[in-house]
Amino acid sequence: MSEDMRLQQWVSDELAFEPKVDAAHIGVSVRDGVVTLSGRVNSYAEKFAAEEAARRIKGVTAVAQELEVHLPSDKKTDDGEIAERLVRILHWDALVPHDRITVKVERGYVTLGGEVEWHYQRTEAEADARKLSGVKSVINDIHVRSVIRPANVEARIRQALERNAATEADRVSVAVTGTKITLTGKVNAWTECETIERAAWSVPGVTEVDDRIGLARP
Repeated sequence: MSEDMRLQQWVSDELAFEPKVDAAHIGVSVRDGVVTLSGRVNSYAEKFAAEEAARRIKGVTAVAQELEVHLPSDKKTDDGEIAERLVRILHWDALVPHDRITVKVERGYVTLGGEVEWHYQRTEAEADARKLSGVKSVINDIHVRSVIRPANVEARIRQALERNAATEADRVSVAVTGTKITLTGKVNAWTECETIERAAWSVPGVTEVDDRIGLARP
């Protein structure tokens, strides 16, 4: 069995195992480690869960999303209702500065705007939007404003990687240009890439992370 065929089987099995996904309507193809998901799902949350499931598989280098959201007739929601519900959720979420975030909904497509101080606030707002029924896609245009510029950003990231048992810090290179971080190197699994990128985003003042880390071939 070729490596691509093995990945295709593993991704299919992971989708079937994932309770948030109905794998019956999702097709999986793999070429040179790049997984393409096609077919249809019933919500944007399911589409996101399917992508996350594929990324968890060791050996997957990238995921191409061709899944379409087809809402059941009883779950179609008016744009105004989606916007009102999302505004309420953002207001209730203590991790989100709701007064700095704008919401636009058009035909089920949500666009988030505004400016926040931390990257986690940006991702939390997007996560809130993904949960709503009737949402077909989320465009996150929220900007992160640089508030703090650490004297040694690279050292702080390096320390975070060394504290994490899931990563090998000596295999990762960190370059800092202003408030942008570029990550390079090789790791053994996609989950390590995600751990390293999260460590980079956790540093105060970082506004952009260019993740160029690749997977080491067995």
